[in-house]
Amino acid sequence: MPRSPMNVTDLSAVDAPRAARMLSAVRDEALSGKRPHVAPRPVIGESWGRMLRSGVDPDHDFRSGLLTPEEIRRRREDSPLRHVLPVLRDGLVSVADTARHIMVIADADGRVLWREGSSAVLRKADGLGFLLGADWRENIVGTNGVGTPAVVRRPVQVFAAEHFVRSHASWTCAGAPITDPRDGRLIGVVDVSGPLETMHPATLAWVDSVAKLAEARLRELHLTALERLRAVAAPVLAGLTGRALVVDREGWTAAVTGMPYTNRIALPKALSPGRRWLPMLGLCVVEPLAEGWLVRPADEPLPFGATRIVLDLGQPRRCTVTVSGGVGSWTHELSPRHSELLFLLAEHRAGRTAAQLAADVFGDPRRTVTMRAEMSRVRRYLGSFLEHRPYRFCDDAEIEVILPPEPSDLLPHSSAPAVRRARAASTVL
Repeated sequence: MPRSPMNVTDLSAVDAPRAARMLSAVRDEALSGKRPHVAPRPVIGESWGRMLRSGVDPDHDFRSGLLTPEEIRRRREDSPLRHVLPVLRDGLVSVADTARHIMVIADADGRVLWREGSSAVLRKADGLGFLLGADWRENIVGTNGVGTPAVVRRPVQVFAAEHFVRSHASWTCAGAPITDPRDGRLIGVVDVSGPLETMHPATLAWVDSVAKLAEARLRELHLTALERLRAVAAPVLAGLTGRALVVDREGWTAAVTGMPYTNRIALPKALSPGRRWLPMLGLCVVEPLAEGWLVRPADEPLPFGATRIVLDLGQPRRCTVTVSGGVGSWTHELSPRHSELLFLLAEHRAGRTAAQLAADVFGDPRRTVTMRAEMSRVRRYLGSFLEHRPYRFCDDAEIEVILPPEPSDLLPHSSAPAVRRARAASTVL
């Protein structure tokens, strides 16, 4: 008979020491190769499996080097999370301090950039290596409230011995990913940590709600910045003839003239003024304008060259697509959903209809409207490299897919039925 996962939240609320003992027994059985008498929660069991495959040592607390103070400052200045620190502090720090918790904010690389809260708990965190600049990726320190939410892209609470590394078993974390509301890209994780006995069953929901408030604030700041850029762009575009658009530094559109509106265009990371080839638009003249760019298509034929598309799914927290050809190359970081869709199209070179993709991703072929909307977003940066009816990569493109070293770790955040089947098939093989 299938075993029911242990209800850690309810048990720890009633009897934290008993919950810790049971978790320790389940962990010892699982890591020794035995079948635990009580199943770990699925999110924890899957994480333990990733740790065993990647070689993390459960009995030794490995710590990579800390970032230098200069690098911490640089990352803080570059991180979008700096804009939402007041939201995170107001929502978490005062309660965390009173309840003997700490708030930790890490970037998308799992590096701890901010820590605040109870001074006594901060000292305990020091002993665990939970320091500013520390690397808390899952494949470095095992299952934890920073690295695991970053991999699975959803809130996760890790109780006591659910931590993979034994020395972390006195600790409990509740972490939630913070994503860029514009494109779903992971930008960091916020975590509340402390001793097991101080954790409340509602802690995870509390942390997740504050993370969502931070995402809402980022969305508001983005719209405000675009409005400012739009005001600067209006008189400039009014004096132009032909096609042109104004975008911010990351390619989000503020205004257009003479051409259809699109939310975003893909820009090279090191874009500079001059004649540049841009996805979907071709050869363009690019000029700086306020906090963005004025882009004018040059309407010239593009140089000929074979197209090579590399879909890199080898790093679950940063999946990318790179297009190379006669016009140069460019790379675009993918959201979790777009990673799934491009993987499926690479697997099915003959193409997939909207209904087939909806069944692949949602298990429901009727969700074609949602699927067409998602594919429309994909086409904004892949443009002519994707065909439709059915959706597929263009016939003359060479497609390469880079998978994780362990294929069963493919897109671990994904619950799409087709991706889960691909993982299961690779495990069997």
